[in-house]
Amino acid sequence: MSEQNETARPPMSWRAALPLIGFLFLAGLFVMRLQSGDPSVLPSPLIGQQAPAFKLAGIPEGDRPGLSDADLRQGKTTVLNFFASWCGPCRLEHPVLKKLSANEALKAMGVRIVGINYKDEPANARTYLASDGNPYAAIGDDLNGRVGIDWGATGVPETFIIRGDGTVAFKYTGPITERALNDIVLPEIEKTLR
Repeated sequence: MSEQNETARPPMSWRAALPLIGFLFLAGLFVMRLQSGDPSVLPSPLIGQQAPAFKLAGIPEGDRPGLSDADLRQGKTTVLNFFASWCGPCRLEHPVLKKLSANEALKAMGVRIVGINYKDEPANARTYLASDGNPYAAIGDDLNGRVGIDWGATGVPETFIIRGDGTVAFKYTGPITERALNDIVLPEIEKTLR
């Protein structure tokens, strides 16, 4: 009797498995592409283009002047760093930025580092820079994040290297480590000096 109660299942057609196979293939392809390349070197549509137009006042009650796109077209290479006091990775890269700004050979060639205080309260930024040191020659205060959007900043920290004519030459996403400074950032700066 039990044989009669059991219903016979038809064998599963390979066509029924196609959606699952397709999904697994696409998911695998997606994972492979996410893991390819250096995540700190994200492509930017600004590379080879003039820096976006902007004009930012300095941090209120700060000791550095504000920043504008005109400051990036002064004939010398500029390293532009988006930072915030609330950003943990920014604090990790801060000693490396201080080392970069203190590099006498780069200073002699006119290279300077400037910053954009990204969506941070001015008082917090002043306290952060006063306690940890200020590597920036000028700082623009981007409290609402509008300039960051124009630059395509996906977060902080992000660093751009700009040629003396205002052309964006390179973008580095994430905190600059000592190794990244030596292996990536300094060689990119040197390319702009040729």
